[in-house]
This record gives sequence, structure tokens and C-alpha cells, in this order.
Amino acid sequence: MNRLEAMQIYVRVAELASFTRAAEGLGLPKASISHAVQQLESALGTRLLHRTTRKVQMTQDGQAYYERCKDLLADMDELQSMFQRSEQSLRGRLRVDMPSGMARKHVVPRLPQFLDAHPQIELELSSTDRFVDVVREGFDCVVRVGTLRDSSLIARPLGSFRTISCASPAYLKRYGTPRAPQDLAHHRLIHYVSVLGAKSAGFEAPDGAGGYRNLPMAGALTVNNSEAYETACLAGLGIIQAPYEGLRGRIEAGELVEILPQHPPEPMPVSIVYAHRRNLPRRVRVFMDWVAETMRPYLEA
Repeated sequence: MNRLEAMQIYVRVAELASFTRAAEGLGLPKASISHAVQQLESALGTRLLHRTTRKVQMTQDGQAYYERCKDLLADMDELQSMFQRSEQSLRGRLRVDMPSGMARKHVVPRLPQFLDAHPQIELELSSTDRFVDVVREGFDCVVRVGTLRDSSLIARPLGSFRTISCASPAYLKRYGTPRAPQDLAHHRLIHYVSVLGAKSAGFEAPDGAGGYRNLPMAGALTVNNSEAYETACLAGLGIIQAPYEGLRGRIEAGELVEILPQHPPEPMPVSIVYAHRRNLPRRVRVFMDWVAETMRPYLEA
């Protein structure tokens, strides 16, 4: 049995958490399944599975090896179908990450169309507000909003979100509506940071010279999650600055009110980033093209 076949067996055992069920599904003797995994462990010099009489569970090394096996086997599947032109021939796993608000409001509602067009693709979607480690966490690509910091990644710009400042009607009734940035001294900002404990940038506004400046503002609440950020604003806890598209429904319903429209914060760039690979799998390129087309109506050039 070659290494590739052994990897396929290991992946099946890991997914089913059972040597017996893997043997039944693959049509092989249970002894052959067990021997293949033992050969892998001997070759790798580590234990991949914890075995008890009641269950089979991956070790930490086994989990890492499983993830890499899935990617490699998917690449092998794609290699065998690389000259087939049908989009339905795309297969394999895709692991992607994007901001939670973008996933919930724009991408996930349209995912059925993509998965119907590519029924052999398995999608793992992470939607968080933290910056994931693309390479270490094994992501094929991630969508990032804001200025990019990791120059080792390849970036594909998609456009920018128009960003606004807003508050709830209840907040404005209590504190008044600011007419100019200098009025903010008497207002409260809901602070947003990617990691709690970090310093908030403050209120962002044009500096009059083609750039932007950050004004320090008081505020009793700091959050690190976009949903908490929006909810806190709805509760009247202060002013927020966020992409208009994410708040459009609240604005149109009168639940939030845009303020200081003549002093908007800087637009937020949106990019797809991925690790450098000589030959990016076609399934990844097709997905990135689909995301770009899906987001195009909501972004400014």
C-alpha cells in the first residue's frame, strides 16, 4: 500500500472515528486499515490516533496531519481533473475566513448558488473579527477589511466600503446632534479594538489637507466584535464609525442616524489575501472570483 492510499485511509478513520466503519466504507479488511495507520505513524515518528475499546480520537499531531492530508488529497483530485473544463469538475476542500458581518449579510445568503454550481467542493467558512494566521491556520484565502499589515501575503484589492459615523435617535436626543468635529468634546464614542487592552484610535475625520486625523474621545464601552459594536450603538451607548453597507438597513429603518456627513471617516479597503503558492488551485481562484463579483455592488472602486 502506497503512502497516498494510507493517507486516504487515515482521513477516513479520522472522520468516522472508527476503524470498523472506515473498513466497511472502503471495502477493506479492518486489519488492513489498522496496518495502514500504523505504517503512517511509524514513518512519521508520532502517534496520530488515541485508541480505546470505545472510540478512536485524533491526537494533536493527528489533527494537524489530518488537515494537511485533506489539502493534499484535494490537490491530487484537482490535478487529475485539471484538463476537464466543466466547472462542476472542481472538487476539494476550501477553508476561508471573512468578517462576521460580511459573511452574514452578503456572502452566506448567496452561498447556495456557488455550492449548487460546484457540488463537489466542501467549504469551511470562518467568520470572525480577528486577523487569522493565513499560513499557520491553513486558510486558502481570507477577506480582510482595513489596511493590510502582513506584506508576506498576496493581496487582491476588491474596492472600499464607504464609512459613516452614526448614533441612535435616543442617544442624539440625550446628547444632541454634533454639527462639527469640535462638538465631539461633549459626546461619547463606543471604542472598537481588535484585541481588548489595545488603545482605541478615537474618532476619525478628514484633516483638511487630503488626509485623516484621529480625535481622542471619551467613552465608557470598548468592544472587539462588530455585532456588539452595532448593538451598543442601537442601545444608545455612543457613536460608532462603520461601513455604510453594514448599517444600511438600520439607517433606512430610522434605528440609526448618520451624523457629520460632511466629515466622513476614511473608506475601508477590502482585499482578498492568500499565501504565495506557485500554482494556486483552481477551486481557490474560482471562489475568489465569485466573492469579488458578490461584493462588487457594495464596494466603491
